[in-house]
Amino acid sequence: MRVFVAGASGTIGIPLVQGLIARGHDVIAMTRSAAMANDLRALGASVAVADALDRPALVRVVAEARPTHVIHELTALPKAGVKRPSDLGPTNRLRIEGTRNLLEAAIQAGAARFIVGSFAMLSPRDAAPGSPQAANSGEPETTVTDAAASAVRSMELQVLEASRTGAIEGVILRYGLFYGPQVPSTRTTIEMVRRHRLPVVRHDSGQLPVINVQDAADATVLALDRAPAGAVYDIVDDRPVSFSEIVETIAEFTGSSAPWRVPAWIPRLLSPYMARLISLRMPLSNARAKAELGWSPRYPTIREGLAPLARD
Repeated sequence: MRVFVAGASGTIGIPLVQGLIARGHDVIAMTRSAAMANDLRALGASVAVADALDRPALVRVVAEARPTHVIHELTALPKAGVKRPSDLGPTNRLRIEGTRNLLEAAIQAGAARFIVGSFAMLSPRDAAPGSPQAANSGEPETTVTDAAASAVRSMELQVLEASRTGAIEGVILRYGLFYGPQVPSTRTTIEMVRRHRLPVVRHDSGQLPVINVQDAADATVLALDRAPAGAVYDIVDDRPVSFSEIVETIAEFTGSSAPWRVPAWIPRLLSPYMARLISLRMPLSNARAKAELGWSPRYPTIREGLAPLARD
């Protein structure tokens, strides 16, 4: 297959390009940063430099690539992670306008399949408001941030509509929160834990869907030819975790002193957005992805995924 990866220099982009090349695919890696071109070529990919918001340039580079498959991993998130709703602004635009441009370019280029990496914590759930499933998923995504949830909804609907009309085969992968020793936000968290600057919340009952970034990349590679058109998958670990468990696991594996504990009202006072996000209860299932993609996470829980910290 000839696979065009938009967002190839991002957090999941690098392991995804590596996984595709390892399976023998021809990869065209798109990045906005000319400085990343040599790094991507070193992985064995061809490189296209373009901005997804520049429609004519994007249409041109996709047409030149002649891909059979297009993978959408476009984001513009801060390396240290999202701390406030405004941090999501550039990514929101990519999820709306960038998706529109990339989808149009893929269809014009004659690509057969379009896979989009979505975000489980902001994706619209299939359950109706007020149903048991909706109640178990925590706060509605619109209470987390209206603009971000609307952008994710727009991105998914654009792809599913194109698939429904037969313009292209669309597949949605709803990733959990990325983690792993190579993930910038994980490295920032590790540093904060080692400096004793990140507390845990007493009686933290959050259930956050997470996924090791390597496992997310593996699932994406398998979706190239195993996912039915129009399919939607939750790509998450076998078990959700609380943010406090993440902090405690990092402290344990890095030999750091035990994090200090605070009542829940302190994070809500100091950082309302982050407090709301990490308190979500969203236990999602990866059962469909396992059954239909033949995928199983090599790191079933965050303990296995962060275990390399102890070895390092």
